[in-house]
Amino acid sequence: MKKLIKYYFISLLLLLIHGFSISRTYSAEKERTAMFWTWLDYNAQTNFDSICREMNYLGIDGVMLNAASPDEYRVAIPIAKKYGIQVIAWLWTMNLEHDRDKILQEHPDWFSVNRNGKSLADTTAYVGYYKFLSPVVPAVKEYISKKIESYCEIEGLEGISIDYNRYVDVVLPTTLWPKYNIVQDREYPAWDYGYHTIAIEKFKNQYGYDPRTQKDPSKDLKWRQFRCDQITDIANMIAEIVHSHGKTMAASPFPTPKMASRMVRQDWGKWNLDVVFPMVYSNFYTEDPSFISDCTLENVRDKGANTTLYCGLMAKNNEEMFIDMDHALSNGAQGISIFTIHSLKDPQIREKFRTYTAAAKARKAQNNGMLTRTAHTKIENDPFKKEGIMKLITQKIQFLVQAENPAASPIELSKYKKIDSYDVTRKYLVTDKLSKKNFYVTFFFYGGILSGWNVDPAPATV
Repeated sequence: MKKLIKYYFISLLLLLIHGFSISRTYSAEKERTAMFWTWLDYNAQTNFDSICREMNYLGIDGVMLNAASPDEYRVAIPIAKKYGIQVIAWLWTMNLEHDRDKILQEHPDWFSVNRNGKSLADTTAYVGYYKFLSPVVPAVKEYISKKIESYCEIEGLEGISIDYNRYVDVVLPTTLWPKYNIVQDREYPAWDYGYHTIAIEKFKNQYGYDPRTQKDPSKDLKWRQFRCDQITDIANMIAEIVHSHGKTMAASPFPTPKMASRMVRQDWGKWNLDVVFPMVYSNFYTEDPSFISDCTLENVRDKGANTTLYCGLMAKNNEEMFIDMDHALSNGAQGISIFTIHSLKDPQIREKFRTYTAAAKARKAQNNGMLTRTAHTKIENDPFKKEGIMKLITQKIQFLVQAENPAASPIELSKYKKIDSYDVTRKYLVTDKLSKKNFYVTFFFYGGILSGWNVDPAPATV
């Protein structure tokens, strides 16, 4: 009998230890936050299992997934979980990708309106899929609320990451101007949105005047902030729903809160986010990795107090990928999301990426799950002190000179002469001493940091 009792207690003790071990493992898994992420579109026709296997191999442990319906997430999530990959729903909000045609047909009055009075229901801004809704329309808020609720009910979904939670770009990054044959050195009416009649009335009730009566509404700080606040209301409405379901609230906004508020009326430092993945795509802006450092330093300062900062980067199939990640992680970012894993094709880059993610995770784990800033950099807003950017500008001028004369000698530039300054724009004149060609070099400081530059031929006599 004593042996039987002893055996019973030993068995019970082993069960308790085993149960405690399972509990600890489960708890640790729930507390684990993925460090390396990617944005992906889900397609039922592709082999998602193979994609997840590839993510796992490369060290990507989180995916922001864009799927057309909750049922598609229910198919995808168990596959991702098999490889230890967290899934967050990547949802477009003010530009509802999967609902666009239905809303256009049934509710044309929901769409955003520009300073010229044109609605996106029947006009185009840049591209056809830019069909942003107006955040002040009550029915829009109700529609988005119900949609978020339906996604939060998906079992196994870690959270929601909102994207396109903004207005149309009032200014595009400088590298995109040639694509649309435009110059946006200031805010122009055709791309300045947020003038829905409900928004105008709401603003008038709050401030006592119609912003359209201003000589230049783009300079009206109250009107700019009002529009930012309407987008913030949408973000925080979504956050309340997401948090009520015990899920993670995330977002993929423009590079910094100050840049975003100027470029797309998106003041995301005031959003109730758990995690933020700002899209710091340096190739769209200055084309230099110092842009990543500048943005990350500013984001550490301006993000919400309870928000963990990550950094969204454009995937590059070359060594620049690792330079970019270093600039983010050494300046305060806690992780990386790349757009997108499919761009990593070179076998050597893939192997180096795998080694990089493993080393970064180990470093973070050794420091109690938190990366500390190791770079000794500061935000530098004097473009002439940024060697990488000045080198790119010199290369661009050399290209323009040789495009006219292929046999031209290497350029020899004069001193830069400042000739104009307005809003976020600083314009300089520089001359190639050998070809006698003049050039305008313009720098842009959206959000207070160097966020773009442009080179144009100038007249022979200026």
